[in-house]
Amino acid sequence: MKRVSTWILAALILTSVAALAQDTTLNASTAPVASQSNHFTNAPTFSERYPRYKLSASDSFDVVFDYTPEWNQTLTVQPDGYVTARSIGDVYVNGLTPQQLKDKLEESYGKILNKPNISINLRDFQKPYFIADGMVGKPGKYEMRGDTTATQAIAMAGGLNSQYAKHSHVILFRRVDDNWVETKVIDLKTMEKNGDLSEDVHLRPGDMLFVPKNALSKIQQWIPIYSVNVLGAQSKSF
Repeated sequence: MKRVSTWILAALILTSVAALAQDTTLNASTAPVASQSNHFTNAPTFSERYPRYKLSASDSFDVVFDYTPEWNQTLTVQPDGYVTARSIGDVYVNGLTPQQLKDKLEESYGKILNKPNISINLRDFQKPYFIADGMVGKPGKYEMRGDTTATQAIAMAGGLNSQYAKHSHVILFRRVDDNWVETKVIDLKTMEKNGDLSEDVHLRPGDMLFVPKNALSKIQQWIPIYSVNVLGAQSKSF
């Protein structure tokens, strides 16, 4: 009887362990994993080129109604990302491309007009730019006048500081949205050594390149004190 009770207890334990393992497996394969997968799938890639311009605060544009010109108007994006359009009120437009803005306004005005056909003409908008910081000749904000790669951007910023720059670990920061910034490490040293620019990243407006200090430059913060001691010892030996 004692032996039977032992077997029953063992069977119950095994059953509980199996159920727990099955539950853990099901939980591991549910929404959070899918969400994580979608996050990386939908994330913008650094190789993306020629992105469409997206509206931001202080941008202004003309809204042109092809069939009803009396509705034409000029709007400016407010600091909170909204514009106040005639008869339809506040519309959130921050981060929209001109095509997305056209579609949104046509949908909104379609409630009071018969199939409006709208054109968007940008008037005043932020010029594309990138920022170069760290161990470059001239850190600062630079206007992008065309397709610009990371190596070209660093050249525009005065090049690398040959003594202090860690050019094997240049960091590219790219804003994805208001809460996330994507990063990428660029090995300019290997690209220059191999003469292969296939990994040379094409910048997007708002990108920031940061060139960190190499190990020697970090150590040199303490060299002056050490040098004084060494010089003092040498002077005493003479």
